[in-house]
Amino acid sequence: MKLSTWNVNGIRASLNKGLREYLLESDADVICLQETKAMESQVDLSFLNGYEAVWNSADKKGYSGTCILSRQPWQSHALGLGIGEHDREGRVITVEYADFFLVTVYTPNSKAELARLPYRLQWDEAFRQYLKKLEEKKPVLTCGDLNCAHQEIDLANPKSNRMNPGFSDEERASFTQHLDAGFLDVFREFDPSPGRYTWWTQRTPDARAKNIGWRLDYWLASASLRPKITSCKIRDDIHGSDHCPVEITIQP
Repeated sequence: MKLSTWNVNGIRASLNKGLREYLLESDADVICLQETKAMESQVDLSFLNGYEAVWNSADKKGYSGTCILSRQPWQSHALGLGIGEHDREGRVITVEYADFFLVTVYTPNSKAELARLPYRLQWDEAFRQYLKKLEEKKPVLTCGDLNCAHQEIDLANPKSNRMNPGFSDEERASFTQHLDAGFLDVFREFDPSPGRYTWWTQRTPDARAKNIGWRLDYWLASASLRPKITSCKIRDDIHGSDHCPVEITIQP
């Protein structure tokens, strides 16, 4: 089973920049999209045969949002965390498969000058508790833009970016708590090397060409799933957004 996660930074624009081709050619059984910035009625996916879609759009039009496309049948699905203050921005979708829960997430950004950091930390705690509650029933795979470069190896310029959004000490410590709770950073199970990024700022000319990036997009997994996961790859060869896809394969 092949699964992919991608922050498309606006699905309608991304479809014309490479997402359409990726959806048709990736041969992924499940594709999780974040920052869709659209409602289902605004997006024509009629070209994509064999997939069922679950959408979670933000109350605010053109903002945030997530979507899961699956050609693998699921048992149930849910939107959000079940917490009103956290569920207005369309940030979480859960799909239950036979052997695991799949959760896609678009974690809130802590914003300039860390203006939204207190809320972001509340979100992280609520999200972690949500995953652990699911795990009581069956193992959990979660993926998406977690808006945090965890370690210095996860961004090109750690010293100059310390305490910037996505690399504050508090956000990094909160990410560590995800791992301490028993979830594995799947990519690092396969690849310990530096220079492996999933996002490149559009504010710096040629940032992507020069690989001046951050690793913000992850697969996290319950430890019990580790023997079944056979690969995890950052697809930095795929364009269509300021992020790129991250793909995993898992045995039944």
